[in-house]
Amino acid sequence: MPLQFDSTFAGLPAQLFQPVTPTPVKDPSMVAANTAFAQQLGFELAWLSSPVALQALSGNALLQGQSPIAMAYAGHQFGNWVPSLGDGRAILIGEVVGGNGTRYDLHLKGAGRTPYSRNGDGRATLGAMLREYVVSEAMAALGIPTTRSLAVIETGEKVLRQELLPGAVLTRVARSHVRVGTFQYLAAREEDAAMRALTDYEIARNFPGAPQGEGRYRWFMAEVIARQAHLIARWMNVGFIHGVMNTDNMSVCGETIDYGPCAFMDVFHPQKVFSSIDQYGRYAWDKQPVIALWNLTRLAEALLPLLDTSRENAILIAQEELKKFMPAFEQAFEQGMRDKLGLISERDEDPRFIAQTLQHMIESQADFTGFFSSLTDVAEGRGPGTASEWMELWRSRIADDGDNESLRVQTMRRANPIFIARNHRVEQAIAAANLGDLTPFRRLVSVISRPFERQPENADYAKRPTEQEEVHQTFCGT
Repeated sequence: MPLQFDSTFAGLPAQLFQPVTPTPVKDPSMVAANTAFAQQLGFELAWLSSPVALQALSGNALLQGQSPIAMAYAGHQFGNWVPSLGDGRAILIGEVVGGNGTRYDLHLKGAGRTPYSRNGDGRATLGAMLREYVVSEAMAALGIPTTRSLAVIETGEKVLRQELLPGAVLTRVARSHVRVGTFQYLAAREEDAAMRALTDYEIARNFPGAPQGEGRYRWFMAEVIARQAHLIARWMNVGFIHGVMNTDNMSVCGETIDYGPCAFMDVFHPQKVFSSIDQYGRYAWDKQPVIALWNLTRLAEALLPLLDTSRENAILIAQEELKKFMPAFEQAFEQGMRDKLGLISERDEDPRFIAQTLQHMIESQADFTGFFSSLTDVAEGRGPGTASEWMELWRSRIADDGDNESLRVQTMRRANPIFIARNHRVEQAIAAANLGDLTPFRRLVSVISRPFERQPENADYAKRPTEQEEVHQTFCGT
C-alpha cells in the first residue's frame, strides 16, 4: 500500500505556520536510503527506491494528501531572545501513520526558502545532512529518543558557504516538530486560544493518558519535564554534547532534535565544548541539565495562562513542577552510571563513587566510550584491568553486590557501546562524500548501527583519534 499523507498540524490556528512550496532541485540522486527504518515505519521499500520517492523527497513533486508548511516558532539562542524564527530551510511536507500506529512528521531540510528564511538561501550542504543522518542513527541505535533520518538526496547543485559545496535535502522523521520555541512564539503574542489549541494537539498526539479538566496542563508540563530529565541523562551517559540547546531546538515530546554542532566526546572533560560559536561554554557536557531546566522554565512561563486563571497561582504551580527536574535528572543519570559501572544494587555512597570515577577519568585523560567498554571487558574476565587506586575501589564496590557476575556483565554490555559516531570518522566520511566517494559514509553507518556488537573487522572504529585526527570544533554547516 502506498504512503497516505495528511497534515493535522495545518488544522491548527494559522499563526503557527505558513503554506510554502519546496523549491525544485536540478538533478536529484539518492545518496542514503534508510531501508531498515522505512520497514519499521511500514513503508514499502519499492516505494523508497522509486522515481516517485526521489522526486517527492527532494521537493520536486507533491504527493496526494501533502500540504507543505513552514512552522513558526521563536526562541532563546544562546540566551538571547529572538521573537520570530521558524523553519528557514525546512518544510513539513506531511504526516504519515507508521506500522506501529504512531503518527510521524516528514520534514525536508534544505528544501528551499520559506517566509522564515530571513537572509538565508533555504538550502543545506551534503556534509551537514550526512552528519545528521549518521549521528541521529547512532543515537537511535543507542536507544536514545531521537528524530530519525529516512533519506539524503543530493541536489546536483552547489551551495555557497565558506566555499562551494554539494547541496542536499534530508528527510527527517519525528513524532513532532513542536518545540519550546513554538509555545514561546504564541506567548509573546498573547495568543492564549492558539496556545490552548497547540497544547491540546500535542497532548492528543504524543502524551497519552492525559487527564481532562482541571490539572490537564499541569500534567502536560510535568510529563515534558520528566521526559527531558531522562533524555539529558541518556545523552550524558554516552558522552554526547548537543552543542546548541536553544529553546527552538528543544522538542517537547522528548526526542533529540537538530543535530548541528553536536559531538560525542573522545577524551573526557566535563566542561568540553565542540560548537565553534559556543565561546563561553554555555552548552558544555556538564551544563546540559542546567540549560534544560532553563529552557523548561521558559516553557513554563509560556504555559502560565493555561495553568491557572490566577497568575500568582500559575507561577506557584510552575515552580513546584520545575523543582522536580533536577532530582529526576540526577536519579536517571546516576542509574545510568550504575549500569555502566556494573553496580547491581543501589547504595547511598554511589553518588560519591560516581564522582570519583569521573575525576579518575579526568586525571587519566580517559576516552569516555573506551573507558567503559574496556571496563566491561574486565568484568567479563577478558583482562585484569589497569592497576590503580580507582580500580581497587571499583572491585571493592562490585564485591558488595555479591555473586552477580552474569547480571553485571549483561547490564554493562547494554549500557556501554563499543562504537559511537566518533567525530574524526564523521569528518572523514563527509570529506570523502564531498569528493563523490560514499564508501566511508556507508561503512560508518553500518558500524554505528550495531554499537554494542563486537565487530573485529571494524576494530579501528572503536579507537580514539590520534592527536592529528582529533576534531576540536564542530560547525552547524547547514
